[in-house]
Amino acid sequence: MSDKTVNEGIKDKVAIVGVGCCKFGENWHQGPEDMIVEAAYEAYEDAGLDNPQEQIEAVFCGSVYPSRGTAEVAESLKLFDRPVSLTQNYCATGTDAFRYGVAAVAAGMHDTVLVVGFDKPKDRGVSGPSIHMNTARGLPMTPAGWFSLCCARYFETYGAGREELAKIAVKNHHNGTLAPKSMLKKEITTDDVMKARMISWPFTLYDCAAQSDGAAAAIITRKNLAKSFRRDDPVYVKGISIALSANPQTDPTFDFLAWKPTIAAAKDVYKQAGISDPAKEIHLAQVHDCFTMTELLTYEDLGFIEKGSAKEHIESGTFELDGELPVNTDGGLKTFGHPTGATGVRMIYENVLQLQGRAEGRQVKNATMAISHNLGGAPQTCALALLGME
Repeated sequence: MSDKTVNEGIKDKVAIVGVGCCKFGENWHQGPEDMIVEAAYEAYEDAGLDNPQEQIEAVFCGSVYPSRGTAEVAESLKLFDRPVSLTQNYCATGTDAFRYGVAAVAAGMHDTVLVVGFDKPKDRGVSGPSIHMNTARGLPMTPAGWFSLCCARYFETYGAGREELAKIAVKNHHNGTLAPKSMLKKEITTDDVMKARMISWPFTLYDCAAQSDGAAAAIITRKNLAKSFRRDDPVYVKGISIALSANPQTDPTFDFLAWKPTIAAAKDVYKQAGISDPAKEIHLAQVHDCFTMTELLTYEDLGFIEKGSAKEHIESGTFELDGELPVNTDGGLKTFGHPTGATGVRMIYENVLQLQGRAEGRQVKNATMAISHNLGGAPQTCALALLGME
């Protein structure tokens, strides 16, 4: 990406003026359309849209398991006679759909658009991610098995252990009890984590995110229109990026200690926003805690802390709600579950609430800059959305 593209790019051209989210969980009582309507109409109300059929000019959807493609969104919301697009980019799907919407508004193609992320894997009989990770160094892998490979290497290199992973799970469960729309509202202890059923060493049940159904939505518009909507404190897109790496399952340079796409996407998004010290300039983060080790590595890959220092920061509470840089303030994937296409937009929903001071019992004080992070694919894809106040 050229300097001209970055310097004259996305920053502050696009504002989020409304967000919505349905309750995540095993939503047997709802179809995909019901969850989409719940999330979208909350976003409409949040933005003060009187006639969304006229005001929404395009729709960008993200879903990994759609049953009818864009029709699920268009028909449920009666948004016909306009562009409706569907993005699929595995765990990065929701953020990628948001990225397309942001680009369309910034380019001047549309004034106001709707972004919807949704998935309902429970209707497919899926208790966990329905993927086979092919192989890691020739060995068949599940997602838990693949991510767990990072643990032994990191533990040996930097001295962390299962106790640090357990503290991440405890933190996220606590935060989830404060989020009305999370699936799991259960306080746990480190002892609970350590003694739970082993899934793939060192991951026990509480180290792993659940699968769930869910939908989330955001309404975005041009900066000069932002304050014509209901609220006078719109949230602005400071940077948006997606990056890929070589497949880590076959990349001989992958060392199991960092995720290359996160590092690359972070470099790009920080350049867009003019961020030189993310630990000081970013005030909270929603990261892709599909497993506790993934969250730990993301602290370092996003440049929040020095490489190998996660153990001391976890023990000192850096990433807790009252810490220096709260992470997964709503409980993350750990307590919301992971309806794949919805997760990235759900993170944006939480960051908007935090930046506008609407997060109630989990509110981070004086937050003006927030980032969300999705890691997915082989995993070789990372998507980041950096949001801030004016």
